[in-house]
Amino acid sequence: MRSLLLALVVALSAVTASADNVIVTRRAVVVQSAQDAAVVLARRGSLVHTGCGQTEGIGFSTVSEQKAISNCCYWGRRTPIDIGVARGARGWYAVVRYR
Repeated sequence: MRSLLLALVVALSAVTASADNVIVTRRAVVVQSAQDAAVVLARRGSLVHTGCGQTEGIGFSTVSEQKAISNCCYWGRRTPIDIGVARGARGWYAVVRYR
């Protein structure tokens, strides 16, 4: 069984090594505030929840910071306790954490 797993790992390594695309693993990012999370989203250029253990809404807008906030999940339906907005290459990224 171990030799089969070893052969599989070696085969996959050879395939990965000969591929044209390089996959870079992301480093773990410690996110403490909604502003920190918004900065991470803006740097990455993508909308991904941080999994902070709280109810969290994320939003994006090319128009304004306020529009990014109003585009967040749960906006107007829950009470916000922390709001962060950051400017990225394509627009504004917002993170709102709710009670």
